[in-house]
Amino acid sequence: MRYAISSGSAFEKIGGYSRAIVDGDWVFISGTAGYVDGETDPDDAVGQTKNALSIISDTLDEAGGTLKDIVSLRVFVARREDIIDIAKHLGTVFQEPRPTNTTVTCGFVNDEIKVEIEVVARLQK
Repeated sequence: MRYAISSGSAFEKIGGYSRAIVDGDWVFISGTAGYVDGETDPDDAVGQTKNALSIISDTLDEAGGTLKDIVSLRVFVARREDIIDIAKHLGTVFQEPRPTNTTVTCGFVNDEIKVEIEVVARLQK
């Protein structure tokens, strides 16, 4: 069974994407930024990482899973100097077996965004 999970964001409709697609046991979650204008410290990359993981966790919960079901993550970081702090935080979240991880530095549409995380998870039954 394949279905979409929506965040309700106007960007999903504009950009033609879903927060997540659940396809059988697999869950594919779009890049998730942890920055919320007016609510998030724009300079706190670790705080934004925590927020992104919270959104991802809520999405996985809706799909019937948890962060433990993540098998792969892609972490996009605006500032190279934030990578180690972000990585250290991820190391406290993910335990054995840890997911695969690719981290890339990049620019974002909004300069306040410091991190965005995309994940693939396989639901454990």
